[in-house]
Amino acid sequence: MENKLPARLKEIIEDFAFCEGREKLELLLQYSEQMPPLPERLKNERDQMEFVPECMTPVYVHAETHDGRMTFFFDVPDESPTVRGFASVISEGLRGASPEEVLNIPNDFYQQMGLDQTLTQQRLNGMAAILAHVKRLAIEALTTL
Repeated sequence: MENKLPARLKEIIEDFAFCEGREKLELLLQYSEQMPPLPERLKNERDQMEFVPECMTPVYVHAETHDGRMTFFFDVPDESPTVRGFASVISEGLRGASPEEVLNIPNDFYQQMGLDQTLTQQRLNGMAAILAHVKRLAIEALTTL
């Protein structure tokens, strides 16, 4: 049974799947550069954001739910472009997704992108941790809806 991915995340996965080798890293770096800055209301509220301790890079994530649709905001240092790029993919790919859609994302969806062929296992573990935290935030959103 194939999981139904949010439309934008599916498009992003397909873009990565069409790339080869170094092109995947270049696309990930593009996403890193395109990551929107934190909204002003969150810039000085890092303690309100979820820290992802399993990731070697300091990653913070915050979720907001409006009308049953989620938006994720990330704070990832510029010095970690691959992790920042992945966070940007999650942020863009899941913008407007329902908590249920977030929970249905396969834990290893980055393999469909081919990132497992390009990045180290350590980076992939960090990406899996980011997705796990996003899913936990989706569960929290479901309990408050």
